[in-house]
Amino acid sequence: MLNKKHTAVIVVDMLNDFVTGALGFDGVKPTVKGCVDLLKIARNKDVPVIFTNDSHLMSDPELKIWGKHAIRGTKGAEVIPELKVSKKDYIIPKRRYSGFFQTELDSLLRDLAINEIILCGLHAHMCVRHTAADAYQSGYKVYCATDATNSFTKEDRDSGFKYLQEVYNCTLLNNKEIEKYLSK
Repeated sequence: MLNKKHTAVIVVDMLNDFVTGALGFDGVKPTVKGCVDLLKIARNKDVPVIFTNDSHLMSDPELKIWGKHAIRGTKGAEVIPELKVSKKDYIIPKRRYSGFFQTELDSLLRDLAINEIILCGLHAHMCVRHTAADAYQSGYKVYCATDATNSFTKEDRDSGFKYLQEVYNCTLLNNKEIEKYLSK
């Protein structure tokens, strides 16, 4: 379980617009702390960190559903400063819910010899879920960091986690468990 040589952390949409901007919500602060802690663990263990970030064009259909957010080139589409993107990290822009859909994420993971991914970020029932779906269907073992993943409501978060477990055989782990497994 979690061979650090073949594991990557994928951070989904931890962007200014999702935390403090257009789609910010009450209760996101513990998720920010969870992400900070998870990235510290990953970086200390030399586990690649990959950010999959909404980077929308004004014509993207998602904007009709969620309103204007994370527009390419704006401050709202930048990773929150607390996560301190490093030169070793990777950034994959996306225009749909999944971090895999029409992006370079799969080829990057294969180039890095990754077969296990730890998902974190926003939102368990949407972008994390769709990224998990494509990861699972592409043959990756999927884990989700519970301390570092959230949704607009507790119900959305819980239903997202339940779906990930039941449909994609996703293993839910807290940061302490992740650190323990990556230390082996």
